[in-house]
Amino acid sequence: MKLRDIRKQVNDFRAMDAEKLVDQLAQLKKEQFNLRFQQATGQLQSTARVGEVRDQIARIKTILREKRPTQSV
Repeated sequence: MKLRDIRKQVNDFRAMDAEKLVDQLAQLKKEQFNLRFQQATGQLQSTARVGEVRDQIARIKTILREKRPTQSV
C-alpha cells in the first residue's frame, strides 16, 4: 500500500465517528481471524493481506484513542 493510500485511509477513518470505527474494527478482527485460519490450513492466497489487516487494526485503535477525551488526574 502506498503512502498516499495510507494517508487517505487514515483521513477516512478520522472522518468516521467512534461507533463506526468500532464496527470497522470488529469487521477487521473477524477478517484477521479468518486469514489466520486459512493460513493454518494452507488455504491462504495472499499472505500480504495478513499484514495489511493488522496495520489497519492498529490505525483504527490509534484513532479511537485520539478521539477519546483526555482525563485529568
